[in-house]
Amino acid sequence: MKNNLTWIPSITFALSVLLIWDILVKVNDVPVWLLPSPSGVIQAIYNNVSLLASHTLATLMEVILGFLIALIVGLVLSSAITLSNIIEKSFYPLIIASQTIPIIVIAPMLLVWVGYGLMPKIIVVALISFFPIVVNTVDGMKSIDNDLERLFKTMGATRWDIFRKIRIPNSLPYMFSGLRISISISVIGAVIGEWVGSSEGLGYLMIRSKPQFQTELVFAAIFILSIMGILLFFGIGLLEKISIPWNRYQKGDSFGK
Repeated sequence: MKNNLTWIPSITFALSVLLIWDILVKVNDVPVWLLPSPSGVIQAIYNNVSLLASHTLATLMEVILGFLIALIVGLVLSSAITLSNIIEKSFYPLIIASQTIPIIVIAPMLLVWVGYGLMPKIIVVALISFFPIVVNTVDGMKSIDNDLERLFKTMGATRWDIFRKIRIPNSLPYMFSGLRISISISVIGAVIGEWVGSSEGLGYLMIRSKPQFQTELVFAAIFILSIMGILLFFGIGLLEKISIPWNRYQKGDSFGK
């Protein structure tokens, strides 16, 4: 009950903003093509359910597939970096440097390299999502109790034993923090990929609707993308709660937990 009550201020604030927005748009008679009202956006969603549903499924597929690839690659890289100093010194700086390259620059080249279709969008999502996973997981694997590590070595544990029984369990809370960040920004990656070249998806719908002054459809797509990001974020939080329930009790419930 207490956790449910914590949402009341944020929900109240959001509804107040939407209500004020709706009133100001209608009172000032703002054209729909310039700025639709929230009620107009809801009406547009209702009138275009089938269209929005098909584009939402396309974007969601890109997000999930790209995120899964980022997760696999991120965990493999994190493990390799933790286990090998050579790999850490060779690849970790490159991983950091990769984030300085604007993804909007790489996305058009992917169309040339891998063709026009689903794959470029999946790659863009993976590229924009894997970095928080790698950084957070590596931090978790390295921030172990030194006394516990020495105790394991005294008991004859190998480096693999320490990695499997100490580093991996210790990294799980860090990893899930990275996953929550990654799943949120993966939605942005999917939209960027669709902007560059696509025939479906919410990003494509936004690009197609804007020149036709169908601003209510643009805002409808933005609204659905926001809901998608929020639900995916809390989905990772639920998975964390199920996978490592002890972490919940150690630091208490928090946003997204």
